[in-house]
Amino acid sequence: MAGDRLSWSGLLKWSLSYADGTRPSRAISEEERRWLAEAVERHMMVDVVSRMREIALLMSTPLSVLEAHGITPDDIEGLLAELQVHVESIDMANDLHSVGGLVPVIKYLRNSNARIRARAADVVTTVVQNNPTSQQLVMEASGFDPLLSNFTSDPDLTARIKALGALSSLIRNNKPGVSAFRLANGYAGLRDALTSESARFQRKALNLTNYLLSESHSDCSVFAQLGFPRLMMHLVSSDDLGVREAALGGLLELARDTTLGSRSLLADHDRLRWLLQARIERIRMMAPEDLDAAREERQLVDSLWITCYHEPSTLHVEGLLVLPGEECFEQPPDVAGRFFEPLRRSSARRAPSNERSDPGDGTGGGMMLLLGPSPGSRSNSGE
Repeated sequence: MAGDRLSWSGLLKWSLSYADGTRPSRAISEEERRWLAEAVERHMMVDVVSRMREIALLMSTPLSVLEAHGITPDDIEGLLAELQVHVESIDMANDLHSVGGLVPVIKYLRNSNARIRARAADVVTTVVQNNPTSQQLVMEASGFDPLLSNFTSDPDLTARIKALGALSSLIRNNKPGVSAFRLANGYAGLRDALTSESARFQRKALNLTNYLLSESHSDCSVFAQLGFPRLMMHLVSSDDLGVREAALGGLLELARDTTLGSRSLLADHDRLRWLLQARIERIRMMAPEDLDAAREERQLVDSLWITCYHEPSTLHVEGLLVLPGEECFEQPPDVAGRFFEPLRRSSARRAPSNERSDPGDGTGGGMMLLLGPSPGSRSNSGE
């Protein structure tokens, strides 16, 4: 049965024959259950692909024709939202191009309606995220250029933010994408985004900046020449925790740069020392719940201080770097312990108390026999 290809109506008829109320229901065999599951999965997949093809056909239709048939911008936005749900599956995302839907989505990135441009960028983000195949397809379909244009110059802030999110997903772990972003002066666009009054835009720009810095330390000097250290230092005092953490992370990447020899890009900045001291003072004044939320910020402040000034920050001395109860997060979980516990107990019952007190002599500690001699000890055969 598993190889049969039935229509959905046939499948429904088959299912109802076992639950029509005219006879007692019987248990479905494992083979029938497997066939039913496969039939449903086949139908669902075909149905989704068919629906994606329908949406692609509508989006490929000239706007004047759509308007003549009463299709509004809200309807188009709704189609894009539905399409985004369908392409959350990586298989469906890779099928978007084959059903003719990728090129129309990229076309809508240039639509006159800002909401449609933003929604199209959302679809691209979902399609390319952690998906090298679709990243390449979008690059080949010339999707990079409208995304970069919207990111750097779209008059609508939401469309700019969405375009940046799509670009970030498009070029991550994608060397041709990173090269294209660099050659298109995308770094200057990131710098401009840091001057925005939108914390969300700043966070996204900082996160992509930090990724680029971590992937190519040779670009640290370029970011420094473009004024990123000064902007990041300004954002260290942001009211938004995510912006502060991302700014500190970017400064830490720049401070660790070794392309200029032994001289750090940031070590001689008195302003940075003053800003870090100010952050430490704010951390001192935080309520316990705020301290807990700012755990990463505390770690970044201390790491940046050590990198720039070669000594621990006062967060160490005052016990504010690691709060009571946070130490447990540093220890890996004891996954294997429960398997060895019965062996420990049986060994403890068999061994005399004086042998248990010296687990390193190889006579009474069952675990030590399994692990071999302790580091630095000499084996009996070597004496």
